[in-house]
Amino acid sequence: MDPVARRQAVAEAVFRVVVRDGVEQASLRNVAVEAGLAIGSIRHYFDSHDDMIIFAVEALIHSINQRVMAHVQSLQDRSDPRRPAERVLSEVLPLDDRRRDEAVLWLAFVTAARTQPSLVPRAERLYDGLRTLCRRALTAMSEAGTIAATHDVTLESERLASLLNGLTVDGVLHPDRMTPELAVSVLRRHLDSL
Repeated sequence: MDPVARRQAVAEAVFRVVVRDGVEQASLRNVAVEAGLAIGSIRHYFDSHDDMIIFAVEALIHSINQRVMAHVQSLQDRSDPRRPAERVLSEVLPLDDRRRDEAVLWLAFVTAARTQPSLVPRAERLYDGLRTLCRRALTAMSEAGTIAATHDVTLESERLASLLNGLTVDGVLHPDRMTPELAVSVLRRHLDSL
C-alpha cells in the first residue's frame, strides 16, 4: 500500500477509536487492531504514539478546512449574505454523522491538549481557525451592509465563535436536547440579530 494512503488509513483508525473510546484509548496497539495491522506496521509509518496522534489531528484539521473552504466562496453572494454565512458556519456544527464525529474528535483532541503539550499548537490552530472563519463571515455581512456599522467585527467574531463552541459542545454532549435543527435555529437567530 502507498505510504500516504497507509498513514491516512491509520489516522482514520485513530478517529474511530477516539470517537468510540476516547483519546486515552488510542494506543498504538488499539489503533493497530482497529486498522487491521500489526503494531510493527504502525511503527513503520509513525516514530511514536505522539507522532501518530499529531498526524491524526493534522488530518482532522485538513479535512475540516477542505470542507469549510469549499463553501467560503458563497460568502460573496450579496443577495442575502446571512444565508451563505449560516451555511459556512454550520459546517463546524454537529449536524450530521460526519460533522458529529468531527466535533467529537475536536472536543477530545483540544481537551487532551490541556495535558499533552504536543497537541497545544494544533488546538490553537483549531481555536484560531474558528475565529478566522467567523471574522470572514461577519466581514462579508458587514461589507454587504447586513449588520450594523456600529458592530465591532473583532468582538462579534469572538462572540460568534463562543456561540459555535457552545452549540458544538452541547450537540456532542446532549444531542437529544441540542438537536441539529435547534443548533441551526440558534445560529440563524444570532446572525439575524446582528
